[in-house]
Amino acid sequence: MTYQGLDPLTHVLLVKALDGLLLRQEYIAQNIANASTPDYKPVRVTFEQALKEAKNDGISEISQLKPQVYEDLNARGQGVRLDMELASATQAALRFSGLIEVLGRHFALQRILVSASGRS
Repeated sequence: MTYQGLDPLTHVLLVKALDGLLLRQEYIAQNIANASTPDYKPVRVTFEQALKEAKNDGISEISQLKPQVYEDLNARGQGVRLDMELASATQAALRFSGLIEVLGRHFALQRILVSASGRS
């Protein structure tokens, strides 16, 4: 039984994606908390495209990537739409959960290998 585990590139991509999703959730919570604040502009976080583009540039380039945080200028006059914020929060939570599932399966395979090697 041979399992090589996550390669370093996959590992750094997963970590960066989890960091980006966590930051997105924090700003979504801020947007929801300020929904009734006059003239508040919702804040967005984007990182997926940058990760996609950097995956061929190597681990050090990916490690240096930071999510982009910006005010949503398209929301002028609309303020915060709670329905859209809740949809975004749900989407981010599902993506986060999926990535955690990948890591959980990786660690489960690692545990199996460790216990199997101890029996040989």
